[in-house]
Amino acid sequence: MMAWTEFALAWLMFLLSHFLPSLGLRDRLIGAMGRRSYFAVYGLVSVLSLVWLIGAAARAPYLELWSPEPWSRWVPVLIMPYAIFLATFAIGSRYPFTLGGRRAASFDPASPGLAAHSRHPLLLALVLWSGAHLPPNGDLAHVLLFGSFAALGLAAIPMFDHRARMALTADETAAMFRAAPILSLKVWITGAWLWANRRPLLWRMTGSAFVVALITLGHGPVIGVSPLP
Repeated sequence: MMAWTEFALAWLMFLLSHFLPSLGLRDRLIGAMGRRSYFAVYGLVSVLSLVWLIGAAARAPYLELWSPEPWSRWVPVLIMPYAIFLATFAIGSRYPFTLGGRRAASFDPASPGLAAHSRHPLLLALVLWSGAHLPPNGDLAHVLLFGSFAALGLAAIPMFDHRARMALTADETAAMFRAAPILSLKVWITGAWLWANRRPLLWRMTGSAFVVALITLGHGPVIGVSPLP
């Protein structure tokens, strides 16, 4: 029971650290601490709470829901590089109505930049990360962990889109959603978009490759399980 208690407390800590700031505390804390200090502390708390949550899931009693097949270990190997690359699209994004979006940003539908691939890159990356880890983790604790993250990511997409509709006119919202769809793969065969965004795409690809290598090397020592099949 103590192991399940730790798992529940870790979940509570993670949820509180992410939802309390949205209840009017964020602006007050930024005013008291300064924007840079607030996001530094917030980022540290988020990482620590996530590390605790993942560790608590590993320490929870093992209750198997399904027996992972050998092929299932290939799912995160194949999906995670794209999920990490997609997450980098949130860095510096001018699209304001999404996780990590800058509220004061000026978004021009005529020049959406990387948002033409996805207006919710961080949320989709979360869904891909959690969904990819479900097949090789068939025990109850990890199903609750990754299943909950996938559900949160999927639920947040219409929530942020609703915020856009409430803040903009119907025509403005339609233009923004056309320029920045939830996900578009056709941009990868659109030469004009690839050329116009060649520099941000290049450094994101480079950074993603570094992160993938770091995770591949550190997953075993940190998580206790090799990410390779």
